[in-house]
Amino acid sequence: MRARDLAVPFPTITVATSVLEAARLLAGHNLPGLIVVDAAGRPVTVLPGTQVLRLVIPGYCREDPTLARMIDEPAADMFLRGAEGRSVADLLPPERLAPPVVGPEATVLEVAAVMAQKRSPLVAVAPPREPMIGGITLDALLDRMLAA
Repeated sequence: MRARDLAVPFPTITVATSVLEAARLLAGHNLPGLIVVDAAGRPVTVLPGTQVLRLVIPGYCREDPTLARMIDEPAADMFLRGAEGRSVADLLPPERLAPPVVGPEATVLEVAAVMAQKRSPLVAVAPPREPMIGGITLDALLDRMLAA
C-alpha cells in the first residue's frame, strides 16, 4: 500500500486563517492537527492541535498546570476568546522546519518514519513542488498497520 492509497481529502488552512477558525476545524472534524498550505496549495507545515492550546492557555498554567485548578470553570471556558483577532501566523515558530510531507509513492513504513521523525500526528501527501493531494493521520496509519 502506498501513501496515495491512504491519503484522504484533508482540511487545510493558511497562515492568514484565524486561530478560532483553526480551532473550529480541529474540533468539528476531530483532527489531531491541520496542514498549513501556501497560496498554491503546497504544504508549508503541520499545526498540531496542541499548538493552538499553547496560544490560548496562560503561560503560568503551561509552566505549572496545577495553577489551572485555581481558575473556576466559567473563567476557564473564556480563554479561547483570547485568540480572537489572532491568526495561524501567530502560532508558528519563526524558524519553520521542513513539513512532514511524503510523496504519493511512499510506503506505509516511510509514512510512519516521517511521522516519528517529525513528531507529527499527521503527514501531507504531495508530489514534489505540487499541491497536496491529501493527508494521513496517525490514527489511520495505525489502523492500516494493525490490520496487516
